[in-house]
Amino acid sequence: MAARTNPKPTSSDAALANFDQLPDSAFVPQSTLEALFQTSGTTIWRWSRDGKLPKPKKLGANTTRWNVGELRQAITEIAE
Repeated sequence: MAARTNPKPTSSDAALANFDQLPDSAFVPQSTLEALFQTSGTTIWRWSRDGKLPKPKKLGANTTRWNVGELRQAITEIAE
């Protein structure tokens, strides 16, 4: 069977592609952070716990997201 050369894009791929256009007030899921930092979900949670990344916000019973403005600030601080 032939390998797929063009996998179907996911919503996290779209969020990652549009990350720079998102307003600071937007929220993104863990999958976007995994793609942005090219790391696992476990590492994202560890970095949040350790203060390298901001803490996520609980938006509902089963919805946890990170604020884009806070992420941009953390990225700037990491780059310095």
